[in-house]
Amino acid sequence: MQLVIVESPAKAKTIEKYLGKDYRVLASYGHVRDLPPRDGSVDPDEGFAMEWETYADKSKQLKAIADEAKHADRLILATDPDREGEAISWHVREVLKAKKALPADVERVTFNAITKPAILEAMAHPRDLDTDLIDAYRARRALDYLVGFTLSPVLWRKLPGAKSAGRVQSVALRLIVDREREIEVFVSQEYWSVTADLEQDGTPFTARLVKWKGDKLDRLAIGDGRTAEAAKKSVEEGRFSVAAVETKPATRNPPPPFTTSTLQQEAARKLGFSASHTMRIAQTLYEDGAITYMRTDGVQMDAGAIQEARKAVVDRYDGHYVPEKPRQYQTKAKNAQEAHEAIRPTDFTKDKVGSGDHGRLYDLIWKRALASQMASARMERTTIDLEDATGQHGLRATGQVVLFPGYLALYEEGRDDAEDEESRRLPRLSQGDTPAKKAVNAEQHFTQPPPRFSEASLVKRLEELGIGRPSTYASIIQVLKDRAYVRVEKNRFFAEESGRLLTAFLERFFEKYVSYDFTAELEEELDDVSGGRAAWQAVLEAFWKDFKPRTAEVMEQKPSDITAALDQFLEPYLFPPKADGSDPRLCPVCGNGRLSLRGGRFGAFVACSNYPECKYTRRFAQPGGEGEAASGGNDTLGKDPETGLEVTRRAGRFGPYIQLGEGKEAARASIPKDVELDLDWALKLLKLPRTIGDHPETGKPITASIGRYGPYLAHDGKYARLQSTMEVFETGMNAAVVKLAEAASGAGRPQRGGSREPLKVLGAHPRTEAEIKLMDGRYGAYVTDGTTNATLPKTIDKDQLTLEEAAQLIDARAAAAPAKGKGGRKKAPAKAAKAAPKKKPAAKK
Repeated sequence: MQLVIVESPAKAKTIEKYLGKDYRVLASYGHVRDLPPRDGSVDPDEGFAMEWETYADKSKQLKAIADEAKHADRLILATDPDREGEAISWHVREVLKAKKALPADVERVTFNAITKPAILEAMAHPRDLDTDLIDAYRARRALDYLVGFTLSPVLWRKLPGAKSAGRVQSVALRLIVDREREIEVFVSQEYWSVTADLEQDGTPFTARLVKWKGDKLDRLAIGDGRTAEAAKKSVEEGRFSVAAVETKPATRNPPPPFTTSTLQQEAARKLGFSASHTMRIAQTLYEDGAITYMRTDGVQMDAGAIQEARKAVVDRYDGHYVPEKPRQYQTKAKNAQEAHEAIRPTDFTKDKVGSGDHGRLYDLIWKRALASQMASARMERTTIDLEDATGQHGLRATGQVVLFPGYLALYEEGRDDAEDEESRRLPRLSQGDTPAKKAVNAEQHFTQPPPRFSEASLVKRLEELGIGRPSTYASIIQVLKDRAYVRVEKNRFFAEESGRLLTAFLERFFEKYVSYDFTAELEEELDDVSGGRAAWQAVLEAFWKDFKPRTAEVMEQKPSDITAALDQFLEPYLFPPKADGSDPRLCPVCGNGRLSLRGGRFGAFVACSNYPECKYTRRFAQPGGEGEAASGGNDTLGKDPETGLEVTRRAGRFGPYIQLGEGKEAARASIPKDVELDLDWALKLLKLPRTIGDHPETGKPITASIGRYGPYLAHDGKYARLQSTMEVFETGMNAAVVKLAEAASGAGRPQRGGSREPLKVLGAHPRTEAEIKLMDGRYGAYVTDGTTNATLPKTIDKDQLTLEEAAQLIDARAAAAPAKGKGGRKKAPAKAAKAAPKKKPAAKK
């Protein structure tokens, strides 16, 4: 028997089906062990020796693997074809070696797609474990551990409110904070554009003023309304004719197939997916055999796949849509260990796989890969210059015509920025033509600051700087979100107070280790380890000999000295110059105290030097402090019409809250995250709990409120969860009674055997006319026609399931079921066999 180890049970099930009876395929369920989160797991004094610990929830699976391995003739490690996959295989081998269950014959196989030809080809060409990749994994893991467990204690003691810092995450956070700083110091500039609406032979087009009074105009040349009106008048009075028409051919080549980072970027732009969601969906598509391996920075495709793609293009369009020679793309990545084949479909004849998000992502991958082997788009770009009779004023119109769409017939790459004006269509014009002037417009504009990063643009920037690797981008971004160092609004990253303060601390005291160049150079050194060009312990030693003394030096400083240094470092942000020239550090309450940064138990804040006589404070995240009230920097939302008391928004130890009035008797309420706070919302929240009415059966009141775990209903000591803050104020008596009854019976939770009521009735089976229902089962959603049940694959979204898809699932399940009387349970024998004698218990020692 030959034992094959993979990561996931879905992958195991598929591969075992391809390999046959002589093979047993088991899943490790990902990594099986890691460095335990305690001091001493990595020992720099002993050559960076590492102490590994098996995950508690993996012991049962490892026992099953070890039991099978003891009876196996050969162990085949078939985990993913990247560094992490190599590491999982290495861990499994080491665990089996420690358990003395390792077969004599141990081999490693890798494949880029979970298809039968790919699996059989990989099995025919096994290899040994790649020690260079394993060393690279150990170096990265040790490095991340040493940074986290050495730097985090410094943060906890010297920077109140800080959680932890990671080697690469901190640099990614700095990118977001730096962009925030650029936006804050940006000074918007006014400028005007003058355009003319023209028409020729019934075709309208627009031309902009590019020359006025003999001078060429750039975008910012007209800086005020008076000048713009004068320029507009000149265009209105002039008679413009065509002075020159310039036509240039242009070609647009298709982009290469997706790498991990370009897939994350395009899925964010076109589908609105986060990087982590994209990778989860791609993982499922890979395990289902629909696409090739999704963690890669290679752009090349297999020669056979290229031929399949070209054939698919010809079948879909015609021979003109494929270039004469197949397109060959070369990866620019330096990291050889991850330079596998690009992400592509395993079968180009399948233009649809799954539904919902799975279907949308597959469609994106299929189109991009197919377009990469299509002909270039041919265009014609036209520039038309017009001048008035004096030659002093000039207009220009630009446009573009697609002569042959090529790959654009199937796919066009998304952009982070707005399109330019070259896509406009222009009428056919010749020199001397005088198009009709319909209107002249002068529009005011203001220069805009650089945009905040989206997930797509952040991944792109990280890749440009050489920070992180394709397999790490999703986790880097997720860590920043989980630690609340950033927040996401309208798909853009905003630096939170804690993230900004952490970045300031690291820049002030660990500048080298959050610099972009140092991080990129360290990534290249780790790549050298994976390529066998450097020793992993030497890379760690070079890093540790400088990093350890620096952390010890910072640890010796007093927290007050740290705060004073940050106060000076952050002065341009916290105390920017005031327009009237007055001292930005002067306390607005007492008038003679000096404002400075202070460290508190729950984070940093700004306070007056005259404390406790002056109790003025403001949050760290309120730079400048302009317009803040003497009540201590709280935002006033308005007055309660019933009491006349002020309603203020404040910052507390457990987050933002609202308060009505002052003193111990003041009413307070937390601010839910799903509310855009204004005075009306604040007054509603302050009046909670809301009494819905008396329960019709018990006569006792039902109330709705917001607690520690979110919105809820309460009645006679029993509770029911609500989905949103809005439901707290909108749930009526009937709905409340139903929700409380469901909560009491456990209907709000998945029960054994699933729900008896269908989630949806899809309709009559197209062939058998039996009614098909969508049900919620113990192991997930399934469809049934009353006779046959069929589980929904992960690639099909139950909310978008169609009747035909459900019917096909049921038909396939019915066809796969064993014939009656053959595959059923065997009939019990008439007489029970004589029981085997029980073994005597071993004698006690």
